[in-house]
Amino acid sequence: MRNLIRDIRTSFGASTALFQLMSINVVVFLVLTLSRTVLFLSSTGLPWIDNAILWLSLPASPAAFLRQPWSLVSYMFLHRDFFHLLFNLLLLFWMGKLYTEYLGNRRLWGTYLLGGLCGGVFYFLAFNLLPALGNDIGELYLLGASASVIAVMVAIATLLPDYTVHLLLIGPVRLKFVALTAVLLYFISIPLGNSGGHIAHLGGAFAGWISVIQLRKGRDMTSFMRTLESLGAGRRKLKVVSRSNSTSDERHRQESIASQELVDRILDK
Repeated sequence: MRNLIRDIRTSFGASTALFQLMSINVVVFLVLTLSRTVLFLSSTGLPWIDNAILWLSLPASPAAFLRQPWSLVSYMFLHRDFFHLLFNLLLLFWMGKLYTEYLGNRRLWGTYLLGGLCGGVFYFLAFNLLPALGNDIGELYLLGASASVIAVMVAIATLLPDYTVHLLLIGPVRLKFVALTAVLLYFISIPLGNSGGHIAHLGGAFAGWISVIQLRKGRDMTSFMRTLESLGAGRRKLKVVSRSNSTSDERHRQESIASQELVDRILDK
């Protein structure tokens, strides 16, 4: 426990992708939870909070989705239950640390978003195409970071299948067995309740797996993060480039090349 607390303090001490993703999830949860408490104490009523959660959640109904298309992204940062948030953050912290160590910050953001998008698409298509799940979809919504977190876990398990993790009450287990067990449990749990959530988990797992498979073939599915970063940097396009800036750019380029060479060696193994 002391090591866990120390690691969390270290990660939160720097603005890493892991810190950013965890912070967004925590802030969204706190804003909604504190607002709910304030509205309750002021006797204003809680419909506003419930409507806000539905407004950010991913609906299964096509008509509802057309009214809130942003929910395909917003749902993956949204939690209603504290323990749901806690479990997702712990798993994201453990798997995210290992992921960024080998694949970097940008790819962690990319895999998180890719897993959430794929999980949302799996969820939406399942409820609209599978007869067993097509009843009363107007009342169904998806929320939570689980699909995104599972994508990170499966991605690093695909990259480092024989990496050993130590699980409480179980002991040392290889990552590939952790991922395979999770995927199997999600699949067999579909008819037992929370079918949409389990299908979304499978979508996230698929995204994590295929992203590393494609990376081995030289195709980076998380490269869209570079496009987003370049769009964000567009406003700073016109500036005087000094010699120090050129030196800094060259240093970053060399670091990027060294990081890619490390990834290539890992993938070769």
